[in-house]
This record gives sequence, C-alpha cells and structure tokens, in this order.
Amino acid sequence: MIREELLKLSKEELVDMLLRLQRPDKTSRTSSKPPSSDRKQRREDSKPGGAKPGHDGHSRALSENPDEFQDHQPTHCPHCLLLFAADAKRELIGEYDEIELPPVRPFVRRHRRYAIHCQCCAQSTPAPMPAVVKGTPFGPRIHAQAIYLKSVQALSYERLRKAFLDMFGLVISEGAIMNMLRRMSAAFEERRQNALAVLRQAEFVASDETGMRIEAVNGYQWVFHCKNAVVHLASFTRSASVVREAMAGHRPKVWSSDRYGGQQGHAQAHQTCLAHLDRKARYVDENSQDDTAMRLKLWLDRAFALAREITQLAASTVRTKQRRLERDIDAILRTPTSCALSAELIGQFARARDQLLTFCRYPGEVGPTNNDCERDLRPSVVQRKVTNGHRALWAAEAETAVRTTLDTARLAGAGPFQTILQTIAP
Repeated sequence: MIREELLKLSKEELVDMLLRLQRPDKTSRTSSKPPSSDRKQRREDSKPGGAKPGHDGHSRALSENPDEFQDHQPTHCPHCLLLFAADAKRELIGEYDEIELPPVRPFVRRHRRYAIHCQCCAQSTPAPMPAVVKGTPFGPRIHAQAIYLKSVQALSYERLRKAFLDMFGLVISEGAIMNMLRRMSAAFEERRQNALAVLRQAEFVASDETGMRIEAVNGYQWVFHCKNAVVHLASFTRSASVVREAMAGHRPKVWSSDRYGGQQGHAQAHQTCLAHLDRKARYVDENSQDDTAMRLKLWLDRAFALAREITQLAASTVRTKQRRLERDIDAILRTPTSCALSAELIGQFARARDQLLTFCRYPGEVGPTNNDCERDLRPSVVQRKVTNGHRALWAAEAETAVRTTLDTARLAGAGPFQTILQTIAP
C-alpha cells in the first residue's frame, strides 16, 4: 500500500494490520510448508549429533558369501625369532570384510553383418538386419539406470549425462537420455492403466495434489492412493474433473483428503485429513488470544490416539470413545470467541464436522490423515525443486507413469530398480 492509502485507514484498521504483520511466520509444524523451508536454529540451540548416551553400538554383519578370502598370519615368533613351519598349527582369531565396487565400464557388442555368395548360382545372400540397427544401441540395463537416476534420484538430464560419463565412462547425450524415457513410456503407461483398474474397484481411496511445471506453465500432479495401488496423474487443472476422469464413475465408500473442494463429494463418506487441521491449530495456539486452539489441539491428540489403537479395541469401546469425541468437539465449536484466528479455526472445524471421525466406522481401513498421499508426492516435490519441471507434456505424463509403477510395486515390497528393469525388459 502507498502512503495515501494508509492515511485513509482508520485507527482500528491500522492496529489490525500491525497485529497481522507481527504474527510469526508459519513453519512445517504449523502449516503444510516443507521442513526444508524452516529457518535453522542457532548452532548453540541445536541438538548434538551422533548417538545418544546409552545407545548400543551396531556394526556391519559379515557377508555370508564372500567372493575372495585373503589370509593373514605371522611369519616368525617375535620372542625367539624362529620362523614358523608351513604346516604350523594356527587359530582363527578374527574375520573382517573389505567391500569394494569393481570398475564398471560399458560392455560393447559389435554386430557384424555378412553376405555369402552361392557357388551354385553365384547369387549373394545377406544376413538379416540385426535388431539393434532398427532400435537403439543402448541395452535395457542402461535404460533402467537412466530412468532410475532420473525418476528416483531426481537427476536432471544434464547431471545424468555427467553421471554416466563419470561413473561408467559412457558418452551419451541429453537427447538420447530423453529418448530413453520416451521410448519406454508405453511400458509404464500399461502399468498405470493396470493400477487405474485396481483403483476403480477400491472401497477406500485417498488423494492429494501438488504443483508441477509443465511446458513452462503451472500444472498439477495428482495422486490417488488405495490399499493395492497408487496412481499419479499430470494435469493442467486442479479441478474435480481430474478426479472424475480417474475414477470413471466409481464411488468408493470413503474418500480421504484435505478440505480442498475439488477433492470433495467423490464417495459415499469423507474423511478430512486431521493432520492439516492439527497444523492450523498449532499455529493459532501460538498466536491466539484465548484457549480455543489449545482445546482443539488436545481434542486432536485424543483422536489420533484412538486411531493408533483402534484395531486393538472392541467395537463397543470405539463407539464409546467416538461419542465422547463428538460431544466434546460440539462443545468446543459452540464456545464464543473474540479472536479472529480462533474464529477462523472454529469455522474450518465446523465445515468439516461430519468428516472428522469417519475413520471410527472403518477400523484399520481408513486413517485420520492422508499422509500416505503426501509421502507419495514428496519425491516429485524434490524433483520439481531440482529440475524446475518438465519441458513437454509427454515428459510429465511419462514421469507420472513411472512413479505410478514404482509406488504400486512398493506396496508389494518390490524395490525401484528391479521394478524398472522388469517393466522394460520382462
């Protein structure tokens, strides 16, 4: 605001503006901001690193199948200087493993094509054209390495090119790496369609979205999480049309998400993410003028405690605890307040009132948060910060197909590199 606009404000408006400016910045504890954005504590206030007092030390276990043995034994007695005989009795007193990676260099197979002349008719018959001529000179393991380093380790095309040169001595261009991802995208898209088929039959679904740069404009990466599948989608829109297209008319029993309107109304019941409300309550508690936020924090602590132990409790006990929580939240929401921050927080809880304790009706199937979706999106957020997005829509779609494949396989306990290799070279 300029000076003339400030002069027109009343004293009460100026006081409100000053109070808002004095509010502390939000942190990862009090908002959805990532921990990396928090200001670091002063060194003297930070916790010391290393093991804590009383911590039992651990050491690496010896390998069960060592590739080579190297024995060490003395040659002579240090007391009388007598040389030991070759067949002297010896005792094993220690074993230690030395671990090293062998030098890795590209394996090059030269395909040579010959023609043979017939002695009878004098005609020349050439050998069939090798498949490598029609395709790519790079094998499936190189493709898997490129996709793994690009998608899992968040390397940009330039850094990936340098990594291949420095680690493996392989000269490869950024365009060739890009073509690898494009060439293999169909295999990962097939896996994504399989995951979508599973998602469209799930009874409990959670969703979330984050920003994604696509073709130098702002887009969005959506994630849908169910028990047996995780689906990532790239889109230019944040609207509910993405959800409707992903679900293809299927309505689960329960949908879990934050309070964003585009993720509402897609199931028979809804579970609001209590972690979002908890962060908001913590921020208000630090800056409010009454105890409303503190009471809501304590209520949320009780709700989280119930969620942690719900599978070990009898159904009657769960219903009793649920009724108590419902009675207490209604009492808190009816409490009058003159604090603007507390009033805003009460409004958020009131709008989500019927979606706060849905998890109580589905023990072990529905959680109180959609933190699984946030964890699924975290690698994409890291990659966005490293690479600043995707130059083309096909690259964003290929990337989300890869992440769909990896996250769905992770639910079954499969590792990322082997999943990539099995996808492109079944």
